[in-house]
Amino acid sequence: MRGLIKIKDKIPRTAVELFELLPEGILCEVIENTLYMTPAPDFFHQELSGDLCSSILIEVKKTNAGKCVAAPVDVFLDIKNAFQPDILFIAKENLGIIKDGKIRGAPDMIIEILSPGSAKHDKITKRIVYERNGVKEYFIVDPVSKAVITYYLKNKKFEKQADKKGKLKSGLLKKTFSF
Repeated sequence: MRGLIKIKDKIPRTAVELFELLPEGILCEVIENTLYMTPAPDFFHQELSGDLCSSILIEVKKTNAGKCVAAPVDVFLDIKNAFQPDILFIAKENLGIIKDGKIRGAPDMIIEILSPGSAKHDKITKRIVYERNGVKEYFIVDPVSKAVITYYLKNKKFEKQADKKGKLKSGLLKKTFSF
């Protein structure tokens, strides 16, 4: 748990260092060394997040495949980027990236659920950073239309799959999740 600290005692040099000094519960991310603050997601976003995470978590526990959690949890990909993905999965063989309660490295799967203010970041900026850092599966879900944009990492590049409605197909978990 991050407590209150005096900024003057440790002057941050990067946006990620500033992010690490913020009190717990502040909704923000660092993208390419710029701090972005966001309002809390709406009810429908959170309802979909809970439903999807629950379905994935049941499968992950049943198969002992790793760990699955929903936001907020800090994910530090590199020195310029710290995210709080809506849902993430870390395969059992990669659980070593969990250090001091934070994730320091790329989760195997990330799911972002679009909000009016986050669509551009989720579809473009985050996709580029997630690809560069080796996220194996990236799903972007529109809670209104239920469209799912799917990216699988192949040869260090994301390959976009055909959009699906109400279905999220994970090659890592060998399962399709419907919502």
